[in-house]
Amino acid sequence: MIEDLQKYYLGQAEPNKSCLLALRSIILAQNTEITETVKYGMPCFLYKGKRFCYVWIDKKTNEPYILMVEGNRLHHPELEQGDRVKMKILRVNPNLDLPLGTILEILKSGLGLYG
Repeated sequence: MIEDLQKYYLGQAEPNKSCLLALRSIILAQNTEITETVKYGMPCFLYKGKRFCYVWIDKKTNEPYILMVEGNRLHHPELEQGDRVKMKILRVNPNLDLPLGTILEILKSGLGLYG
């Protein structure tokens, strides 16, 4: 499992690799009960054993995003529903500073759904 995660992150080209690793650190730092695994070939973060969010690269734009599993229950102007029924994404431009305030706000709101 850890090997699959390392391959995923280290196999990305810059600046996406650094961006994804930073997102990983931010997500894991939110709560000691957040763990990481691989689901559907992508890094998946679990909170108390339940799927919380994923990090992935958009195939069209080649930019990273955070996919919030319970996105349909989150209301934030930066989250995109697209054609997804349940999940929403937060796009992240790897060439700019991370929108840390927005990321933390969304992650905190997301964790609150798992009360």
